[in-house]
Amino acid sequence: MTGTVRSITSEAILGAHLIVGLDVDTRGEAEAVVEALGETVSLYKIGYQLFYGGDGLALGKALIAAGKQVFFDLKLLDIDNTVEKGVAAVAGTGAAMLTVHAYPKAMKAAVRGAEGSGLTVLGVTVLTSMDDADVAEAGYGRDAAGLVMLRAAQARDIGVGGVVASAHEAEMVRGIVGERLAIVTPGIRPSGSAAGDQKRVMTPREAIAAGASHLVVARPIVAASDPAAAARAILDEMSGGTRLA
Repeated sequence: MTGTVRSITSEAILGAHLIVGLDVDTRGEAEAVVEALGETVSLYKIGYQLFYGGDGLALGKALIAAGKQVFFDLKLLDIDNTVEKGVAAVAGTGAAMLTVHAYPKAMKAAVRGAEGSGLTVLGVTVLTSMDDADVAEAGYGRDAAGLVMLRAAQARDIGVGGVVASAHEAEMVRGIVGERLAIVTPGIRPSGSAAGDQKRVMTPREAIAAGASHLVVARPIVAASDPAAAARAILDEMSGGTRLA
């Protein structure tokens, strides 16, 4: 991350959101996590693992009907018409968020598909499992930060609702996209946690200080013996001891 971490304002603290990633195999496992969390968490991410293998679409609709918010992390990338129609279909479920890869044509198609709905389209800049060597191996002529900068600027200009980026790039991205766009940061690990397969990670407090608006946490909550207690500890860490609503 370049520059100095910005100070944490009360507005940043109160505006930050915890997203729990339901990275489990089955709908039953996911429902057990949601039940254990109760009213502690209101926003859930459903990704490939659960969506394709565990009835994730139906679960997402059920969660929405129960008053929860759902983030479908599907990272769409295809021809324009397919992306547009796919996004429109997801918007029809009442989902709160959906990811597409931050290629300009895909983002433009996604904006068209989400038009008139409450769906926030998020452009995925560079996966948090990738570092400079991975980006180079993929054939890009930029380092990871340079590619994030390019895609963040394109996302801003195209008019998506936010971007997904490493917390290590959040301060830089915030300077590019301004205060209006959401910055969703995976790779969040509470203090003392293992990084797992992520290469660019931060603690919740650091991520908010850097400019993130939404923090995605999966394993440290889902795999905990007491998911609600784990979530509350992360909320405390996000707020520096002042519990978030």
